[in-house]
Amino acid sequence: MVISAVEKNEQSAGVRPTVRTPAGAGRNRRRPVRWIWFLIPSLVLVLIFFITPFVLNIPFAFTQWTAYSPDIKFNGLDNFAFLWQNGTLQSAVVVTLIYAVVAMTVQNVTALSLALALRKTTRINSVYRSIFFLPVLISPLAAGYIWRGLVDPQGPLNAVIAVVIPGFQYAWLGHPVSALVTVAFIDGWKWSGIATLVYIAGLNSIPDELMEAAQLDGAGPFKRFWRISFPLLAPAFTFNIATTLIGALSAYDVIASTTSGGPGNATTTINVALQQQFGLSFYGTASALGLTVTMLVIVIAVPLVFWLRRREVA
Repeated sequence: MVISAVEKNEQSAGVRPTVRTPAGAGRNRRRPVRWIWFLIPSLVLVLIFFITPFVLNIPFAFTQWTAYSPDIKFNGLDNFAFLWQNGTLQSAVVVTLIYAVVAMTVQNVTALSLALALRKTTRINSVYRSIFFLPVLISPLAAGYIWRGLVDPQGPLNAVIAVVIPGFQYAWLGHPVSALVTVAFIDGWKWSGIATLVYIAGLNSIPDELMEAAQLDGAGPFKRFWRISFPLLAPAFTFNIATTLIGALSAYDVIASTTSGGPGNATTTINVALQQQFGLSFYGTASALGLTVTMLVIVIAVPLVFWLRRREVA
């Protein structure tokens, strides 16, 4: 009341009311700039080890550059035409897309299932979370070698199945379809721990009141998940799908340590084909394949992320 009376007197006297600025408001305006300094080291590393090599690689994709010729000549789109005519490009693109879809599906289904089972923070769940996160700490090459031994025709996997199906023996990496699915499964299993933590964080951010209200209304576990948890997990889905897709499109280590692109070209993704061309000293065509991977990620991942973001808003 006293403040209101003072303001009325100031207005009647033609005095402009005094606007009090909270203490420290000026400092708060400058604070957001400070976080830029923490980004500079990471940005420098990204610039040196990722952006610069990528930019320098682009011109070589349009050159005839091999170890058999001392000259590097511009040849336009001849590298892409060569890869297309001998079937390397389209075969590698198809294999890469199938590999990415299978790996992304395995990783997200596994991660979401584990997150739902380990959502509550208890001692036993903390132990299980650590166990399921261990594959992330293993190098992709080591994971590939381990699984190559497990799925060997004389390995433990066939031995376990033979207990149920006597005489069962199958070369999981010896047939085109099963080899591609198996290697993609290994990739999804390898990185599912990170996606699990993201889904757990998303589930724990959902207010318990919503679940309790739905339970009081008679909604079962599946209906509560589908009607409440699933829509509210949209940001987690966006992050996991985008990162797993980009990672699967650029996968190489797991394939190199299990099948090396075989049998035939069944698991020869673009990155594997790139390594093969580089090993043959065809550096120009290898650069063209590297550029193809980047364009594939941009064409597929960027629109997908925008579409998922629109679903979050909706």
